[in-house]
Amino acid sequence: MKVEKKRKIIKTIKIDVDKCNGCRACELICSAFHAAPKYSSNNPARARIRVIHDPLRDIYVPVYAGEYSAAECTARDKYTIDGKEYDECAFCRASCPSRDVFKEPDSGLPLKCDMCESDPSLEKPMCVQWCLADALSYEVREEEIEEEVSRDEMETGLESLANKYGLDKIMDTVARMSMSKKGQNSKKKEED
Repeated sequence: MKVEKKRKIIKTIKIDVDKCNGCRACELICSAFHAAPKYSSNNPARARIRVIHDPLRDIYVPVYAGEYSAAECTARDKYTIDGKEYDECAFCRASCPSRDVFKEPDSGLPLKCDMCESDPSLEKPMCVQWCLADALSYEVREEEIEEEVSRDEMETGLESLANKYGLDKIMDTVARMSMSKKGQNSKKKEED
């Protein structure tokens, strides 16, 4: 498989947990922005960002929704922050079968942060705009990635034929076919 280097634009929300005060404005504006019609309702269960919190210890960690995972995670690590133990799921961005976080409350469909892509487009996601503590910041960067170039049907078919009959035989056949085609074209020209 051929690998090609491409430039890709990466959009991300950077989270500074030391600045988050747990106001949950990010959850409210996200759910309102994604309501149908837009801004018609406010249900934080529909938000693509959630604030994991322990108010007695003044710990707030915003987590925004990532990819859906059809399989349940097998990692069950524990994190200790200021003496309180959290399981790995608390900070996971995935929507998965083992928990209800980042799922549409009515339908159960997974939610994923779309960086508030809309028409007209926004300069930055709504949660970042509404974060008064500046705990959320929006970053756009370009990265060079290696991407496999997918083969078309013809290339796949030719490889299969080459494996079966050998490349030389295929090239001879193609040459014969092209000579035959040229002969037919020159006869047509003479007849016209």
